[in-house]
Amino acid sequence: METRLASAAQGLRHVFLRDMVLAASIGVLAHEQTATQRLRINVDLAVQDDGARALSRTPVGRDELSRVVDYGAVAETVRRIVAAGHVFLVETLAERIAEACLADARIHLARIRVEKLDVFADAASAGVEVERRQADFSTR
Repeated sequence: METRLASAAQGLRHVFLRDMVLAASIGVLAHEQTATQRLRINVDLAVQDDGARALSRTPVGRDELSRVVDYGAVAETVRRIVAAGHVFLVETLAERIAEACLADARIHLARIRVEKLDVFADAASAGVEVERRQADFSTR
């Protein structure tokens, strides 16, 4: 069964961060280990939506931050992971971000894209996108 990022039928809302640009210590080559590189990071989350299930009973969910995934907190988590130290692979960085997001049980799916912006003169970026589900981490 495919999980959509936003779905009234599945009770999901789409929470996202678009085009965060951060300086990171990342890469396997010698010159990449001595200087930071610009990364663009996108985060897409499929989040349990208590408002979607309650629509038949209530017009709008409670207007309280505690009932939603705070995208500001997600952004701070991404910044913290990127600043934590050198990482060899964009894949590892993307997986760490996904795992941190999925620590919140309300997040059913995390899709993370990490792009190096200055790798090739003739390409806008190079990178990876990973998708992880809550079930991927439920055995931990």
